[in-house]
Amino acid sequence: MRRSLAFGLGLLMALAPERIVEPAERLAFENPHVGRLRPWTLPIGRLEGLLVVWLTGRRSDGTTVLEPLVAVGVVLALAPRTALRLGLRTAYENPTELEVKPWVVPATRLVGACYLVAGLFAGRGAAPEDAGRERTAIGESPSADQ
Repeated sequence: MRRSLAFGLGLLMALAPERIVEPAERLAFENPHVGRLRPWTLPIGRLEGLLVVWLTGRRSDGTTVLEPLVAVGVVLALAPRTALRLGLRTAYENPTELEVKPWVVPATRLVGACYLVAGLFAGRGAAPEDAGRERTAIGESPSADQ
């Protein structure tokens, strides 16, 4: 289900990034009408959506995205204001004119912590099952060491 949700959001971002950006601006800014997106912001959003679609469409254990996820998580969790400032400067022509709502910085920290936990602990539950498959493939009983 998580993979389907991520795939759907990635597809939406790839096809219509403004459908995510405009509501997000209304949620995050006191003055969303003031923001002027840089010319590359929506095309980069499309690329991000395509990357999410590609990654979620692959049949892998997901470990290929864990290291970048951990790195982003550390930055967001430990320096949310800096990350937010950098993100606004990258995406907007007039970042200093935007008034961020008070909940955005703590939410950025929380998202970073979630990325960090997901990146550090994702895939740990799959290891015993994989080991059982390997034993079965070579003719041993999956419960041989129990």
